[in-house]
Amino acid sequence: MDIAEVAKRSGMPASALRYYEEKGLIRSNGRQGLRRVFDASVLERLALIALGRVAGFTLDEIAQMFGADGQPQIDRQLLAAKARELDAMILKLSAMRDGLQHAAECPAPSHLECPTFRRLLAGAASGALSERSMHTARKRPRPKA
Repeated sequence: MDIAEVAKRSGMPASALRYYEEKGLIRSNGRQGLRRVFDASVLERLALIALGRVAGFTLDEIAQMFGADGQPQIDRQLLAAKARELDAMILKLSAMRDGLQHAAECPAPSHLECPTFRRLLAGAASGALSERSMHTARKRPRPKA
């Protein structure tokens, strides 16, 4: 398949395919004229890459999930660690959603008079709700139960 066909079937722009090839995530079989040509198996590999991206893995992390032969060799501990990161992120985002929803529906005359909103403000001021703290929480291993 040429790059246009792979782009069409995968839903990825040709520029992304060229970038993935540059990063070593996929390989073309050569060229047909000026266009790169790929084996049909590239579609499954692109699906695995897309799944990894949706799960929050970086392209470098995804690249490490393929062996020298190009076959997936996914580290189960890495998957478990990513699942723990997502759990931490879900907890923080759920708390933020609940706080915002409460603030939107709160009967207090002013948000500053609402104890729940004040706790949300305190969390933001302390950095507990910052994007940086969420990123740090994702890197922190969760204790085993």
